[in-house]
Amino acid sequence: MTSALVRPAGAAATLDIPYADRLEALRSVRDLLVEEPGPVHRLLCEISTHRAARYEIEAAVDTLEGAAEEMRTYRPGKVPSVAVFMPSNVILYSYVLYLLVPSLYAERVVFRPSSQVRDQTARLHDLLARRHRLPVRLAAASQRGFVAEHAGPAAVVVFTGSYRNAERIRAQLSPGQLFLHLGAGVNPFVVAPGADLARAVDDAVEVRMLNAGQDCLGPDLFCVHRSLLPAFLDALVARLEQLRYGPYDDPGTDYGPLFYESALEETAVFLARNRASIVHGGAVDFASRRLDPVVVVADGVTPRTHVPEFFAPVFNVVGYDDAGSLAATLTTGPFTERALGASVYGDAPALTDALRRRTTVTVDATLLTVDDGNAPFGGHGRQANYITDGETLWAEPVLISKAVADHLPEAAR
Repeated sequence: MTSALVRPAGAAATLDIPYADRLEALRSVRDLLVEEPGPVHRLLCEISTHRAARYEIEAAVDTLEGAAEEMRTYRPGKVPSVAVFMPSNVILYSYVLYLLVPSLYAERVVFRPSSQVRDQTARLHDLLARRHRLPVRLAAASQRGFVAEHAGPAAVVVFTGSYRNAERIRAQLSPGQLFLHLGAGVNPFVVAPGADLARAVDDAVEVRMLNAGQDCLGPDLFCVHRSLLPAFLDALVARLEQLRYGPYDDPGTDYGPLFYESALEETAVFLARNRASIVHGGAVDFASRRLDPVVVVADGVTPRTHVPEFFAPVFNVVGYDDAGSLAATLTTGPFTERALGASVYGDAPALTDALRRRTTVTVDATLLTVDDGNAPFGGHGRQANYITDGETLWAEPVLISKAVADHLPEAAR
């Protein structure tokens, strides 16, 4: 396949790319990932399953191949610097999204690895930097030091993580700086009457079990119509019992030990408090960090229901009776604040339309199918994602290049 990134670009094709000469550097990284993925894949398997690492490499390649077209579509202006607080997972995909693609319009990019994966991120940077040789620099600083030395003077600051920490960083910035927060959502997975139950169960397992449940697109809430609930649970449990536990670097492994210690601890507390609602799984081995897929069934969901963010293989299931009531719940209160994405299976047009006004919605498909690194993604909940220039805040789907083009006047062409 010949991509827009790989094809030789003439003057007209690169007119809307501030640093068009850097396309060759991105192409070099793309070629490494396609032709010699082994070293990167092995590194990723330290924190991700074999399957998740492969998916991440494919997503990174797709994003690199779409980078030039992204620039021509959104036409971000030149900015002097971008400072990035990197996430603790999907480190390769994030490296491409938040560092390499922005280097096409940012004079320089500096980033701080998450403390949980500092070593892996540093080694990934060393491996890739030898290929791209771009002004992308790792800063070994505390969060406070990174804000003072790098984020404070930057034109654009990108933060991936919790809303509480994002607000703490935002309060230390100045008006006029563009701040982008990329958080997490509830990502409700709805199974309505008329759903293909086998497909819904297969997709539920695929998206929730990606990287052993350690992915921000995993649904934290499964809403199943009560008429389908018994059959859904039977099929779900049967499917989960087929999954294989093993080491991350084994291609046959479906899930392995949880990498993130806090995720194991928080999930264990949730399971202890909801032990009466567990219908499958629930055993936790702290020594090996093993947590087998667990299914928890609650009575229902209301606007006051607290839905934790799970970074673990937890299927948090509730039954519902009325699509209208469910729509009202999922578009109010904390669900609105955490509106990132949602998936609907079956016949529920009014519910789907209501959700679409707040969030990215997929129908009879998971959010993985619309994960496009060259397009805005997310919803309209500020805890899920937002953009601000210090005066106005926009809770909207985020893509850095589009945010720069739309909300940073001094970078306008």
